[in-house]
Amino acid sequence: MQVHLHNPKRDLEVSGPLQVTELVKSLGLNRESVLVIRGDSLVTHDETLHDDDVVEIRPVISGG
Repeated sequence: MQVHLHNPKRDLEVSGPLQVTELVKSLGLNRESVLVIRGDSLVTHDETLHDDDVVEIRPVISGG
């Protein structure tokens, strides 16, 4: 699958299938601090991603 990361911005190729939780952990990220988006939809941490998926991982940003 193609993975587009922000902060720092980079693109990776990762073999699937993987659950979102496994992907985030393999990239050394904290699952509580990122959003995983497939197409135009936010995916939950228990969903399975496949080789043909394109996902974007963005940091959670809060403001006030």
